[in-house]
Amino acid sequence: MKRGRVLVGEAINRNNRKFSSRTPPSPSPSQQQQVLLMDQSERYRYNPSLHWNPQVEDYFCKAYGPQAFSRISKALTRPSCYSCIRVNTLKATTESVIEKILEIQHEKKLQDALNNLHTNADKSVEVSKTVNGSTAETSPVFKCPIPGLDYVVFLKGSGPHDIQYDYQQDRPPKEVIVSRKCAEAVLRGAQVYVPGILACSAHVEKGDKVAVSVGVEQPGRNGEWATGITRGIVLQGLKTDPQYIERDGLYIGQGITMLSRAGIFRDLSGLGVDMTDRVFRLASFNDVLKGDIFLQNLPSIITAHVLDPQQGERILDMCAAPGGKTTAIASLMKDKGEVTAVDRSHNKVLEIHNLAAELGLNSITAYKLDALKAVRKDKSNGTVTQSSIEDKLSQTSQQTESASFVNGELVSPATEDNKIYDEEMKKGPYTSKAEIRKQIRRMKNGPGKNQATGGRVNKCEGFLPNSFDRVLLDAPCSALGLRPRLFAAEETIESLRRHGKYQQRMFDQAVQLVRPGGVIVYSTCTINPGENEALVRYALDTYKFLSLAPQYPKVGGPGLLGRYESSDGYFEEWLKPGEEDLVQRFDPSGPHDTIGFFIAKFNVGPKEA
Repeated sequence: MKRGRVLVGEAINRNNRKFSSRTPPSPSPSQQQQVLLMDQSERYRYNPSLHWNPQVEDYFCKAYGPQAFSRISKALTRPSCYSCIRVNTLKATTESVIEKILEIQHEKKLQDALNNLHTNADKSVEVSKTVNGSTAETSPVFKCPIPGLDYVVFLKGSGPHDIQYDYQQDRPPKEVIVSRKCAEAVLRGAQVYVPGILACSAHVEKGDKVAVSVGVEQPGRNGEWATGITRGIVLQGLKTDPQYIERDGLYIGQGITMLSRAGIFRDLSGLGVDMTDRVFRLASFNDVLKGDIFLQNLPSIITAHVLDPQQGERILDMCAAPGGKTTAIASLMKDKGEVTAVDRSHNKVLEIHNLAAELGLNSITAYKLDALKAVRKDKSNGTVTQSSIEDKLSQTSQQTESASFVNGELVSPATEDNKIYDEEMKKGPYTSKAEIRKQIRRMKNGPGKNQATGGRVNKCEGFLPNSFDRVLLDAPCSALGLRPRLFAAEETIESLRRHGKYQQRMFDQAVQLVRPGGVIVYSTCTINPGENEALVRYALDTYKFLSLAPQYPKVGGPGLLGRYESSDGYFEEWLKPGEEDLVQRFDPSGPHDTIGFFIAKFNVGPKEA
């Protein structure tokens, strides 16, 4: 089993070239020009430092140790060095997908070479070599070496690379500042789109080469976090520019503007900068082999595999959006069985529907349902609870949204609000109209894509206890394992504790819904022990009929043992000796180069009366 854990790291290391940052030459006191160039080489690079809330940092240092947490924090600022692709085996084979990806790479390389030839005819010999592959870097594509995951393909990337920004004295490069979320997407292989651009140098025209830097949230006067950059502000390349000092070491590459400065801040959508030179070079899979592949993190794929769904079973994915694990489960079952996916967002349920249709999966049924209300309430005694009021509000909200577009016009929900209000006033305690309207707004999640498409979603009032053979709870979490990450300071000790309590309530629902003899798999994408090991401790101590089960494949490392106690008297119990090897903890700084992730699998014994 230990051999299986290192297969990913070995395979990637064999296919990955090491890149190290250029160390600028030490300046001579008599050579001011060299000093200037050295200073700029320090500025125009990618060397971010992740800042944490002091209490959160202290908590993690006690959990992992200061050195280990420092490595984790550094790894979180960088993307994985490879892309992980799940092949839809109902439509394609691993071999055919690898062949198609290699063909796409060759066509792209040829097109890039022709573009270079068009712009510089003197380099025709170099272009010829590039097409033949003698000078260009390729991105090897290879099958996942982990036993049982032969339907997973790795596509190697590279980085960090040293970018030459061509800084000259008194003439800094033209540049744009992008939002932190835009930058994180670019580091994963995306382009820079117009909505993500915050600021731009003066006199930028279409076709100009620009350096791309990141505006990260900064603390405000009221404890709030914001970039503080007014969109459209002109950059002068001076220290008076917004976040000039803060952007040192936060340059993610350079590209060619697809619009002039005026167009960038006039248009609402579209490609803003075509990234031509990146700090990290990872393949983009936007609209590539749709229906045949799905880009997914390795731990997420392993989670579905650990659940071990069998054909003909009834499976529940409690927090299913956007549908990656849901579709992975259905694929493992060969689309034979019943996969129920729920999410409380109307728009996200539509996303699950669309993904299932794209992959050609028919065994998936998606519902709009809050996982905290997944167990159907008993209303046989005629009483109406707050939960039943919210259920009716949810149903009416969905019906109103759909009916508005079926009839060709948008109808105000005020009439339906009054009907619900009058009905519930007769049956239960008083609830103000303002509170009811507030609840409706919450459930609608704002004007989403459904108001443009008129998409309908299935209504659900929950499920009876013991309804499912297996339940996957990929719980909403602090997401502190996702990478690349350039900002983490918004999380506090209090917010981390709230996440843990929220997940316990969801787990309580999962326990009721799975049948005796069934399986529960719990997973998160966070490094927070309070949402991982502490949840396992809660589950085992609260439900004596649950037991940790071995996992296959076993790729991640062991869980954390012991407990944590803070100065305010708060404490967490983690794993006990013997339990640590029954869970999987994926370390972002580990040899597998994955996101931070956690998986626990429970066998369900006979339930107590």
